[in-house]
Amino acid sequence: MKKVMAVNAGSSSLKFKLYEMPEETVICSGIAERIGHDDAIFTIKYNGEKDEQILPIKDHAVAVQILLDKLLEKKIIASYDEIKATGHRIVQGGKYFASSAVFDKDTEDKIESLIPLAPLHNAAHLVGFRAFKKVLPEVPAVAVFDTAFHQTMEAQDYVYPIPYEYTEKYDIRRYGAHGTSHQYLAQEAEKYLKDVNHPRLITCHIGSGASISAIKDGKCVATSMGLTPLGGIMMGTRTGDIDPSVMKYCCFCENKDAEEMFQIFNKKSGLLGVSGISNDSRDVIKAMNEGDERAKLAYQLLVRRIADFIGQYFVRLGGADLIVFSAGIGENSPETRELVCDAISEALGIIIDKELNNELRGKEGLISTEESKIKVAVIPTDEEIMIARDAYNMLLK
Repeated sequence: MKKVMAVNAGSSSLKFKLYEMPEETVICSGIAERIGHDDAIFTIKYNGEKDEQILPIKDHAVAVQILLDKLLEKKIIASYDEIKATGHRIVQGGKYFASSAVFDKDTEDKIESLIPLAPLHNAAHLVGFRAFKKVLPEVPAVAVFDTAFHQTMEAQDYVYPIPYEYTEKYDIRRYGAHGTSHQYLAQEAEKYLKDVNHPRLITCHIGSGASISAIKDGKCVATSMGLTPLGGIMMGTRTGDIDPSVMKYCCFCENKDAEEMFQIFNKKSGLLGVSGISNDSRDVIKAMNEGDERAKLAYQLLVRRIADFIGQYFVRLGGADLIVFSAGIGENSPETRELVCDAISEALGIIIDKELNNELRGKEGLISTEESKIKVAVIPTDEEIMIARDAYNMLLK
């Protein structure tokens, strides 16, 4: 039995799970939030207990030290030597990584070179990695890339119709995101398709950030997010795919430059921008049910975009055997699942058990009926276990 730490560092946060491997037992989990503030929040869960503190956390290095000290204080570990490996989520691996990679100087340099493609994410991931490396210099680490699973796409599915020299010179292409989640869902979905020789899946990772993937024989065929996580379906604060001229016209009308408008399209659009209420689907659904017309429109747009991509990928795969809902909204919002399934039911012959659907919140199970032409399942995602598995298999096995 060996302890492996799975790490997901954000711009102002640090999520973690400590596993006993290869048993995949979660020893503890938690998060440091509001890093950089005097009123940061550190939470750790272990043995059915929850410990939360509000305290100054200057940077990620301090957050890592607090985490490791807490492991000793709570006697979760007897010494740092018990941690045998760390695995770090990296959003953007570019053209370089089709699988996870051992964290060496070359890997670190390539991740750093890709910061322009994921400025908030890759920079934060490196800060998290370096913070752990500083405190645990002898502990090996792996980088697990959100984009790696999507590297199996064919050129027709990832090349953009721009001057081809831009594609070649600047590596501009569809990279996708949430690949670790989509890969996990594809593996977990196998249990529902044991009688299918070449399974065709449409996996819907629907959270504040959201993406949809078409998967055949366990490999990604197409995915909705693009060069950056701004592309694809509408999200909590992101536009998803739109006519590129909308940005130019908005810049002209608002007298803003491209960078300012890019930030608005990333952080103030989507559900928040259309509803004017919130980026949280629960708030928007509540307002919609109370008769707010903009909230209703916002949610109609979200459902329509999800339904459109499912239809597109049904055609791309030549049919589908299973549609999977996952992530924050996909796992916990029966209303959203029902609205999406209603939008595609006539075209794809989908029938769900609405009573069963309403019972599934954060739990796994089929929600389609026997009569449904395509199975529909809810599968809670687990990116951290995928990170831990790669760290264990590559460094310790």
